[in-house]
Amino acid sequence: MTGSASVRADVWLWRARFFKSRSLAARFLDEGRVRLTRDGSESRIDKCARPVRTGDHLVFAVGGRLTAVQVQALGERRGPPAEARTLYLPLEPPAGDPARGS
Repeated sequence: MTGSASVRADVWLWRARFFKSRSLAARFLDEGRVRLTRDGSESRIDKCARPVRTGDHLVFAVGGRLTAVQVQALGERRGPPAEARTLYLPLEPPAGDPARGS
């Protein structure tokens, strides 16, 4: 069923269980608090509808903790935590990068 090559960033963050609701994820993204690296090019996600694809790297700070992940799968639903963890691969935050929340 996963025929699409991308999914909205807010949907992916919610499916991966980084946020309790999709609206919280959307607000976080609209504030430009997520960095996206795709094909070596880095940018900020400033719209919740921006697509996320497998292989993308996302860096963001939630609750004072810097999170860096590589998107491994897009998912089809918001499943249990064990299923959500299969959607991403944790990465080390970029070297020398301060943990800034915004």
